[in-house]
Amino acid sequence: MSSLIKEKAAFIMEKLEELYPETPIPLDHKDAYTLLIAVLLSAQCTDERVNRITPLLFKKADSPKKMVKLSVEEIENIIRPCGLAPRKARAIHELSQILIDKHGGHVPASFEDLEALPGVGHKTASVVMAQVFHVPAFPVDTHIHRLAQRWGLTSGKNVEQTEADLKKVFPEDKWNKLHLQIIFYGREHCTARGCDGLSCELCSGLNGHRKKPIATKK
Repeated sequence: MSSLIKEKAAFIMEKLEELYPETPIPLDHKDAYTLLIAVLLSAQCTDERVNRITPLLFKKADSPKKMVKLSVEEIENIIRPCGLAPRKARAIHELSQILIDKHGGHVPASFEDLEALPGVGHKTASVVMAQVFHVPAFPVDTHIHRLAQRWGLTSGKNVEQTEADLKKVFPEDKWNKLHLQIIFYGREHCTARGCDGLSCELCSGLNGHRKKPIATKK
């Protein structure tokens, strides 16, 4: 790793810790299962909208045993505002049954078991592992992917590469908190439309030499 990258990483961590010393999980939940469902629902949907829908869903079913008693159609009707409702409803019903059949009704604490569940990809599994089981992980969504490119931390061909690059750049014991700090900063200061790689404090501080907007690779 180059000295420049190390300097950038140190600057980012210092600034984010200053701005966001506390990192509450933005998705409302009460346990591993409700967080898993909330993260699944957040795909292509804002956390704000998910937090409006999950109280309605969890009032009816906040555990795998209760969820499988609902029909897929009932789940779909509740979660429709989150988008992709048919697919998400099937995944929620199926994964709840799998948790009962294979895991004693509990959310498993391993990437392999989580990623084997319907509708649960690596990013969703990473959030659960990091925030529920406190296993070092660095969930990367498209926004973090773009920020890492803007900040010169990755060449950013895909989220998988970006995740690997960020894990090399930052200390492992900082990953779980940094993931949330970057999300908070991106939403507040470095949005897709609000910053072109030149405008926000981190982009300008990290890339003072940059004169032209950066075209991020999605």
